[in-house]
Amino acid sequence: MSGAGGTRGPGGTRAAGGRRLAVPWRRRRPLRTRLALAATAAVALVAVGVCAAAFFVVRGALYRQLDLNLTQSARLAAQRNPDSGPGTLSGECRFLAAPACAEVVPADPASDPAAPYLLPVAPAARAVAAGTKAPYYTSIVHAGHPARMLTTDYTKGRALQVALRADSVEDGIEEAAWWLALTAAAGMLLAALLGYWVARTGLAPVTRLTATAERIAATRDPRHRIELPPPGPGRGAEDEVTRLAGSFNTMLGELEQSVTAQRRLVADASHELRTPLTALRTNAELLARGERLTAGQRERASLALGRQLREVTGLVNDLIELARDEEPQLLVEQVRLAPLVEYCVGAARAHWPGVEFRVRAQEEVVVAGVPARLSRLLGNLLDNAAKFSPAGAEVEVDLTVRGAGGGAGGAEVTVRDHGPGIAEGDLPYVFDRFYRAGAARALPGSGLGLAMARQIARAHRAELTAEAAPGGGAMFRLTFGAGE
Repeated sequence: MSGAGGTRGPGGTRAAGGRRLAVPWRRRRPLRTRLALAATAAVALVAVGVCAAAFFVVRGALYRQLDLNLTQSARLAAQRNPDSGPGTLSGECRFLAAPACAEVVPADPASDPAAPYLLPVAPAARAVAAGTKAPYYTSIVHAGHPARMLTTDYTKGRALQVALRADSVEDGIEEAAWWLALTAAAGMLLAALLGYWVARTGLAPVTRLTATAERIAATRDPRHRIELPPPGPGRGAEDEVTRLAGSFNTMLGELEQSVTAQRRLVADASHELRTPLTALRTNAELLARGERLTAGQRERASLALGRQLREVTGLVNDLIELARDEEPQLLVEQVRLAPLVEYCVGAARAHWPGVEFRVRAQEEVVVAGVPARLSRLLGNLLDNAAKFSPAGAEVEVDLTVRGAGGGAGGAEVTVRDHGPGIAEGDLPYVFDRFYRAGAARALPGSGLGLAMARQIARAHRAELTAEAAPGGGAMFRLTFGAGE
């Protein structure tokens, strides 16, 4: 049922009142057809234009040759009859091979001879005889045949009219017209074939791109790629279509990486959640049979249940933040790094009472950022360092400024522990989600802290790196202004 606004059908758009609006033809045809028709029309227009120009050139050349013959015939007639009176001088031009026929026309019609003129006499001929008009050429019909006539001055008060048969010229023009028409038709046909070939060849990468996109949409597999011509020294620069296909392949690569990361995130999240959820279920079932437990057992089960709930809640919150892959748009302010580092170290001391934290802040540094997010970043680094620090070892936190001025550019915070350090093979993966080195698998944690720390650092245009510390242990280096 259609409303007052009209409906759209397969053949066009129906406006209000039932009137059908035609969809433009070019929108219902594929790009290949439109490109072929455009190329055909362009080449056909050039072919027709060239043939038309050639026709007029041939026609003009033939008539110029005939006019030249008329001029020579008029000169011969004037030489043979230097002072002839009005009337016909020769009248043999009714035959194709006969010489030109000629007659003398006076300016005054009263001086016309009694015999009629062989050739038509127009008022313009009288004007030429009177000397008020220049000589001119005229196409006439004489004795049922086409002819060409020249009217020129003769003697004072008289004009000379000379005519020749023009059958050969007309036949030549007609033959040239037929040949040029056939040439134009052949050119249009060739243009259509070449236009179709050019469109098919030029759009072949686009066709492959479309087929690949449709295959990906059907299979949901972004591993497909478009085949590109191999680069070579004689190929020169890539054309636009090849560059489009290359960009599409790049996009597919990014999409494949994104899909792979998403699948890995889901798999890792399900793996990390399985253990605490199982423990939660076990403790919940244990508390459900509380009448069989002693008071101490119920208290231990309740404490374990609360701890596991906090772990699951933290893990889920971290997953939500990392799944966004970007920091929320919060209010940015000028943050003094030295007090922020002292605050984060104080919180870490309370959380890790068995670890000694030592802070060195050389200068007062101010950076633009969100205090809560920067506290989360530094807290994750400190927790990671304390987790791997042996009993009695120190965690060293240094705030330095590389360069003068005390600004954010070059500000650097390093967090170093004296634990087992980071293996060379683990360094490229320490900031990956859920990645845990072999030495960390027995320690608490989900493997999301460092990934979140790097995400917060990038949102603040800072760079967070990990390296093996000299003398053992691991060092994390947070450099502000690295992305500027």
